[in-house]
Amino acid sequence: MIFTVAGDADGTRLDRFLVSVLASHSRSQIQRLIKDGHVHVAGRDAKPNQAVKAGQEISVQLLEPVEAEPAPEALPLAIIYQDHDLIVVDKPAGMVVHPAAGHASGTLVNALLYWVDDLSGIGGEKRPGIVHRLDRGTSGLMVAAKHDASHEELARQFREREVEKEYVALVWGVVQAGRRIDAPIGRDPVNRKKMSARARRSREAVTRIVRAEHLHPALTLARVAIHTGRTHQIRVHLSAIGHPIVGDPLYGGVHRRVPGDLKPVTRLERPFLHAAWLAFKHPSDGRRMEFTSALPADLQGVLDALRAAER
Repeated sequence: MIFTVAGDADGTRLDRFLVSVLASHSRSQIQRLIKDGHVHVAGRDAKPNQAVKAGQEISVQLLEPVEAEPAPEALPLAIIYQDHDLIVVDKPAGMVVHPAAGHASGTLVNALLYWVDDLSGIGGEKRPGIVHRLDRGTSGLMVAAKHDASHEELARQFREREVEKEYVALVWGVVQAGRRIDAPIGRDPVNRKKMSARARRSREAVTRIVRAEHLHPALTLARVAIHTGRTHQIRVHLSAIGHPIVGDPLYGGVHRRVPGDLKPVTRLERPFLHAAWLAFKHPSDGRRMEFTSALPADLQGVLDALRAAER
């Protein structure tokens, strides 16, 4: 939708102007649209508090509303473990974790509601049992809670950084094991879909390279541990030190031209990033729980082809 600012609205805050022309949306909803990059003023990204000018054109992308209660869906889901308190799954790449604008179905939550009979509606009406997330393009291990007490305890462990997580990532260049990346992360001020290690408003984030296998002078297969759980953390941190994840278009990991022996990476349709190891304490009895996940076929196939090309 496109609106033209009338003369009597000159100097009005953008969010207030949009509330006046979009009666079906609250101010908080308008502000969320703006912050998520769905509002442009004169073709540029907008800020909620900026003043509009008479004659300016404001474009707004209105998103389809999401149902308050997600529906169960018979989606393929690898269940690694479950008991009365929790469930551990191996999320496939391409699956969004919970319903949101633009993703009302086909999510991990929809799948959990189908496959798990005793999953309660905790963690928010659209996020039953969800205590942490993986990016849509990232595969691997996730734990979800089945009731309030379990949810509270698992959420506490994540909050207190007691949960241990390691990922496998294929990155550009030669990165050494033992490297620690300690750089706060916040929303990129220019591209709202990105996070940045140079944002003004940011939160502490720590990433560590646990192991590194140098497959090629241009590639390293890294085992990565995170001590915090910020949005896009591994992708942002590795890109910030000049070693973006192979296949990650958002953070510089897609190269249009590669040598013949690196051609297998062009098969990737998503970032080469997999949550391979997860450890935490059981929320009921405190026993240590550890889970591992092998590389999925798409990533393993690329890795095998790269190793074959070295011979």
